Amino acid sequence: MSGRHRREGVSVGHDAFLDIVANLVGILIILVVVLGAQSEAIMREAKPQVQEPLDPKARAAGEAEMESLVTMAARAASAQADSMRLERTIKVLDSKIAQQAERRTILLTLLTEAEAAWEDEQAKLDDANRQAAIRSAEASKLKNELAELAGARTQLESKQPPIVAISHLPTPMAKTVFGEEVYFRLKDDRLSVIPFELLADEIGRNFRRTSSSLREGVSDAAVGPVRGYVARYVLNRSNELVSNGNAIARMSRARVVVASFEPLREPYGTPIDQVLANDDWLDVELSGYPPDSTTVTVAVYPDSYGSFRKLREKIYAKGYASAARPIKEGSPIYVNFAGGGTRSVAQ
Repeated sequence: MSGRHRREGVSVGHDAFLDIVANLVGILIILVVVLGAQSEAIMREAKPQVQEPLDPKARAAGEAEMESLVTMAARAASAQADSMRLERTIKVLDSKIAQQAERRTILLTLLTEAEAAWEDEQAKLDDANRQAAIRSAEASKLKNELAELAGARTQLESKQPPIVAISHLPTPMAKTVFGEEVYFRLKDDRLSVIPFELLADEIGRNFRRTSSSLREGVSDAAVGPVRGYVARYVLNRSNELVSNGNAIARMSRARVVVASFEPLREPYGTPIDQVLANDDWLDVELSGYPPDSTTVTVAVYPDSYGSFRKLREKIYAKGYASAARPIKEGSPIYVNFAGGGTRSVAQ
């Protein structure tokens, strides 16, 4: 700010000086014209009066005029000296102005860099404040949730749990099933029949059809659908050395290791409420299976444990023994053929 005001003041003085110089130059021009005219007149007078007669009007310059001419010449010389001195002063001032301008440019550059650095620090500070505000809001939210959980815990601890009446079913000692089994699947409170025997027959036919063309090692295949279910199984083909009398022969052996059973789509099955409301569905699916030698095995998922107890009461009322196979959520129903399969435990 101070550099700008100083420069403006110098500019005003410079204009005034130019006006003075212009006036002095005009005066010098007038003096030169006057001196030239008087010099010409004096020279004409000094020439011999040979060719032209003297002008009756012309006369010699007097002492007063010569003194006036000398005075004007002295003033002109003084004005010229003042003009040269002013020119030197102007050059000095121009040099100082250039130095001040260069200094001002440097200061402006430093000011710009300082402002940029200040803005960067301000941005960092704003970002830190913003992150702190976000963390504070999250902490406040967590505190509110913690207070709600503490209140809910207090209510649960002070609340008397409801009394649930459990009906007793006469259950004999558990025993391994060696008779026929009917397999059901209970998931999402939907009941469906797993056609184990039909899919096992499909696996056997597909195995006999493709086993001879399999390479040594493990491979997989799939059969179905049968009643909405597919079976995916793993085959293992190996070459083994066997004794054939007095000779040793190489024999190729293929077997089904494990199989999984699952429906083509989810959810699948009849809603358990419809099954329990009417005996028709169970009567149709259990027809042809004698109650005294048949076990109803239900593969139960965690979301349907409550429905399984109701279904078990219905099965018991029809005279069938029942067995449950808990299945993990998201897992299909596996059967291990390598160990000879598994049998349910009926009650």
